[in-house]
Amino acid sequence: MELSLLLEYGWVLLILILLEGLLSADNALVLAIMAKHLPEVQQKKAINIGLMLAFIFRIGAIFIISFLFHVWWIQAIGAAYLIFIALKHLLKKGHGNRDKSGKSYRATVAQIALADIAFAVDSILAAVALVIALPGTPMGEIGGMDGAQFIVILIGAIAGLIVIRFAAGFFVKILTQRPTLETAAMLLVGWVGVKLLMHTLAHPALHVIPHDFVEGPIWNTIFWSVMLLIALGGWFLSGKKTEQST
Repeated sequence: MELSLLLEYGWVLLILILLEGLLSADNALVLAIMAKHLPEVQQKKAINIGLMLAFIFRIGAIFIISFLFHVWWIQAIGAAYLIFIALKHLLKKGHGNRDKSGKSYRATVAQIALADIAFAVDSILAAVALVIALPGTPMGEIGGMDGAQFIVILIGAIAGLIVIRFAAGFFVKILTQRPTLETAAMLLVGWVGVKLLMHTLAHPALHVIPHDFVEGPIWNTIFWSVMLLIALGGWFLSGKKTEQST
């Protein structure tokens, strides 16, 4: 490749890694909340399985990206599911111990898989939107796109998975230390569901709202500002778990 082409690809790769880090943070939060109720050993297994599924779904999504551009309902299902579990948690009285003891390990892994599919579509569509304008290269095609573009998206996806791996464990630890923070965490899950819903409504097949708005600074500022307010509010209103409750 020419130097100018390398610099252009390198710059987009850097932006994509940062973008994937942000997109993967909410993925990690959802994964942590779903796994939190399990015993510690099963928590780690569920997170590792979730990470493996996230990798499979994201890589698979790259190869079928031309198909995903026309399938808006995958994101719609993911959005509806995240909003549903958040509302169920927040509205159900006395949910705590019953919900935690009644949810099996297999059911948790199935929930993680569903969420991972929705996040994979969101992540790869965002990555392709960023990379697709890059000039072609002599590397041939992989998965129906330019080989260099494919590699850039693949590296971005791997960077996102690294964020999920470390962030999910961190979120589980925080939620274990501060159990009352779970309400704020579920609000965040619901808000992430709203984000996926916005992306669904902006999908080319629906185009209910402009795609430029969803990808633009106004909506992203609103989304991350609300995320920050919920996180800070939950943190300052929650307390650490006492020794008696351990």
